[in-house]
Amino acid sequence: MADNNPSSGAGRQVATSPYGPDDQIGRLNLMTARSRAEVIANIDASRMFDLSVDYFIGMPSWQLIGDPPYQIWMTHTPSGNVLEGLPGIAREMTEYISYSGDAMTMYTHTGTHIDTLNHYGYHGSIYNNFTEKEHLGSRHWRVSGADKMPPIVARGILLDFAALRGVDMLPDRYGITPEDVEECLAAQGVEIRLGDVVLVRTGRMRAWPDAEQWGENPPGLTRAAAVHLVESGAMIVGSDTMCVEQGPSADPDNYTPVHTYLLAEAGAPLIEVLDLEELAESRVYEFGFFAACLRLRGATGSPLRPWAFPYRQE
Repeated sequence: MADNNPSSGAGRQVATSPYGPDDQIGRLNLMTARSRAEVIANIDASRMFDLSVDYFIGMPSWQLIGDPPYQIWMTHTPSGNVLEGLPGIAREMTEYISYSGDAMTMYTHTGTHIDTLNHYGYHGSIYNNFTEKEHLGSRHWRVSGADKMPPIVARGILLDFAALRGVDMLPDRYGITPEDVEECLAAQGVEIRLGDVVLVRTGRMRAWPDAEQWGENPPGLTRAAAVHLVESGAMIVGSDTMCVEQGPSADPDNYTPVHTYLLAEAGAPLIEVLDLEELAESRVYEFGFFAACLRLRGATGSPLRPWAFPYRQE
């Protein structure tokens, strides 16, 4: 059903899934054995593009409201094992076997990651009418988490808005509109099909990993553009920014209108912090998109390692 006022994020409610009362993956249901087989049959497996960033101490991440940065530390080192000993292991063995181990902490929305359907909602409810009162435990949501998401095998398309405007990066806070989307599709000679993963390039990754130049006041989708993408067929929407959407929000009634629309109303996951530069430089606009998240039970987001394989030219 078309949205009569796609520009406003005010007065919204979570949507009921057309896939039944137990559905926890929303538009990911558009993937089928047939659709996956069609993607695999069309790709050029000799060329692969890695769309992820690496994780390192000091990397840009969402910390504005207190979420933890990425940290990694050694839990065991070869010399430390010798000096401190290992339970039940002779010193001679620790000198012989050099054992290293490490641990890490981070917000689940750090680096290249996917947002799950319990990440945002309205009035204490999330997509498909699951409620905080009934479905949220003391540690995590009991529904709609990263553990429910299947591996993603789908047709992907790149919308290169920076190239469309002839710039390295879109200006700060540039709001991508439905008209921009249609202009970009026409310029690149591609179309959105039902079940597509639509990736938005703003050019911001050229500033990575400078936290200020990459992360602050990002260009991105307006709510109206997000509605247009979904109504055109998009299953997932991703971008090379921290938040996919224009920031800060230009909507006085909703501080995150694209997230709330895609997740709570459309049942469409978001992918953030994608490196789309090599894909754009090669002018690959249609490809097979392959990715899988960690099966973190109940998590609102998870690290993602996505790859793109160009479609073969006919």
